[in-house]
This record gives sequence, structure tokens and C-alpha cells, in this order.
Amino acid sequence: MQQFLKDLFAGQSYDETNFFLLAGPCVVESEELVMEVAEKVAGICKNLGIPYVFKASYRKANRTSASSFTGLGDEAALKILGNVKKQLGLPVVSDIHAHEEAAMAAEYVDILQIPAFLCRQTDLLVAAAQTGKIVNVKKGQFLSGQSMKFAAEKIRQAGNDKVMLTERGTTFGYQDLVVDYRNIPWMQEHGAPVVMDVTHSLQQPNQTSGITGGNPQLIGTIAKAAIATGADGLFIETHPNPAVAKSDGANMLRLDLLESLLEQALKIRKAVI
Repeated sequence: MQQFLKDLFAGQSYDETNFFLLAGPCVVESEELVMEVAEKVAGICKNLGIPYVFKASYRKANRTSASSFTGLGDEAALKILGNVKKQLGLPVVSDIHAHEEAAMAAEYVDILQIPAFLCRQTDLLVAAAQTGKIVNVKKGQFLSGQSMKFAAEKIRQAGNDKVMLTERGTTFGYQDLVVDYRNIPWMQEHGAPVVMDVTHSLQQPNQTSGITGGNPQLIGTIAKAAIATGADGLFIETHPNPAVAKSDGANMLRLDLLESLLEQALKIRKAVI
């Protein structure tokens, strides 16, 4: 495990041979939901020895429909994420969408995440790098794992070597994604830990209804295959009741199913290390 990850998880007790987990609801819907999910997942991960980062977007800038929920407001949502750090002692990751957001979000989170559609935006990558925070770049749905070396180089050339890369599927026609697991070792060749974004890889975007669809029944398949092919971490969006989630409910994992999935993934991890 790279030093910046060891520093990130310094407050957690874990087996370093395990994968790490980024998990939480898609977006900050309320403080009650955030704390419920964070506490539940933190307890599961502590018992299993899995390093854990709480994930929630403070704002959803990339939505199909103009009527979709985008957030509670940046300041309110970021303060809730800050409370996760203060009250539960967990590291936090959230997305940024423009270079001017980087410094603002960096006051509250430990990892700045670059959305897949924005992974080539140089000013965004540089601004994130200059905060000194870990930068997690999601691979564009239109890119190969090899080409993500340029995103990693932009961050490092800006003076920050704390880079993570995330696989989240490749566009397959207009309204579907497929996962090419070759991208995991290919991106690891860039000297960065590689995360598998399990739930977003199962999206069915650009539906004519204006609401993104998904295949949540395949979450276990994608996650276990990623661990078998050497992913360093898993990214899983989870919610107590995805049917009423305000964003990405169609491809989130029901919270009460998470522990069993992680136990299965751990068995695979132990078999392949």
C-alpha cells in the first residue's frame, strides 16, 4: 500500500493485504442519512479489517434531467461531510466539477474525486492537485486504461504524487456500459492504486425517461471480478432504500447487502494475493 494511503488510514486498524473501500450514498440527501450509512459501513469495515473512506457527493452536477435533485447546497452538504470526519473519524471523498471548487471542497474532504466525463480537464486536475489532497480520477467512459497516464501525469507535474485511478466502465452503444478488466492492471502500470467503481459501471445512462437506469443485480459479479483481477479498492454506492434515493437509486447496493458482499470479496482477495 502506498504511503499516502497508509497515512489516510492511519486511524483505522486493518490488515494491509486487504483492499480498501470507498462507499456511501450517491449524494448528501440529509445529515441523518449520511450518519446512518457512515456508521453502519464503518462498523462492518472495522469488523472485517477493511480500510474505509466515506463517499457522498455534495453536489450532483452531471444529471440527465434538469429536474433531477442536485443537492442541499454546497456549504450545507460540505459541512455534513465535515461532520463525518469530526464525529466518526473517517476520511471522506467527494466529487468536484470545476477548478474553483477544489479549494472549497478541500477544506472538508480528504480525497478530491474527478468525475469520468471531466478526466481530461487540465485546469480541474491541476487545481485539485494544488490543494495537496489525494486526487482520485475516474477513467472516462471513452478512454482506455493506458491513456489515463496523461491524467496522472498532469497531477504529478503540478507537484502532487497522491494519485488514484478508478475504472467505471466503458460506453457500449448509447445506453449501456461494459467493464474491461484489462484496465485494472493497465492503470496500475501508471504507479497509482486502482479502484473499481462497481455501481457506476452498472449504469444504463441516457435513458429517454431522463432517469439513469442500472443493473444492481450484477453488483456482486463486478465487485468480485475486480478483486480477482487485482483491484486495490472498491467503490460502492449504497443506500438503506435505493428505491427512494434522490440520485442513482437504480444502480446502488441496498445497505443490508453490503456486509455479505464484502465477506465474499475478502475470500477472493485472500485466494489471489
